[in-house]
Amino acid sequence: MPCPSATMVVWAAAWLNGAAASDDFLDALGAWAEAHDVRAADDDLAARLDLPGPGPQDTPVGLALLLPALRKAGVWDGELILPVAGDVRGTGGAGDFGRAALRHGEAVVLRSAGLGLVPHTVADGVVRWTVFELGEMPPAEHLPIGEAEHGMSSAMREAASTLIDLDIAKHRPGVRAEIAETVSNRPASSWPETVPQRSLRVLQRASEVEAILWVATDDAPGGALSASATRARVDALKPLFDSVRLARRSAVAEMVRILADQAQQS
Repeated sequence: MPCPSATMVVWAAAWLNGAAASDDFLDALGAWAEAHDVRAADDDLAARLDLPGPGPQDTPVGLALLLPALRKAGVWDGELILPVAGDVRGTGGAGDFGRAALRHGEAVVLRSAGLGLVPHTVADGVVRWTVFELGEMPPAEHLPIGEAEHGMSSAMREAASTLIDLDIAKHRPGVRAEIAETVSNRPASSWPETVPQRSLRVLQRASEVEAILWVATDDAPGGALSASATRARVDALKPLFDSVRLARRSAVAEMVRILADQAQQS
């Protein structure tokens, strides 16, 4: 699903490149929770960034203080990662950051400063961002947005064909309404005005496809599949789940690239 980390990556890039004010950044993150706070994962990093540490005596600070910490650390880039079991690309392995990113299913990688951010909900209406120092990271992967968009469309066709061949696809009354409700119930993300329309289109399409996936994997009452049919359905849909994650990452990366290019040209 759309996630706070995607919003963080794009709006931090906009702010760092002079395309957005700090209030714009804070307003955009406000779609995900009424309050956000920040802390560092260890005391050394806390001292370096002037942020509270992980100890019980350290009170997390508001999100507004993250921005000067990022500027101080020399951040100029950002990357969205969406790790899942079996695919932890971008996490750098099994360190503290990698484990936290996998546990919460999302994170921000700031390679230029060797930092990673992981959000998670700590209370009703409160999201906490923990800042980690990254270890050795593999080179960043680049997936052109056109290739990602094509991959998602191809995976959707193949999944539909496989489900039909397996006789798993079935008519389900009201399915269109279920999908529309799934999409509408998600937070409405806002983006800087200058980001490319193609990225926005890919993100919207990814959300729609993901809504279809969740409905497809949610058995209606009385319609539960056998264990073998369930396994076949999972196998058929996994490439499509993967393609949605890749498309979302690619669209966000394209936004960040365009924002940086615009800053260099101004």
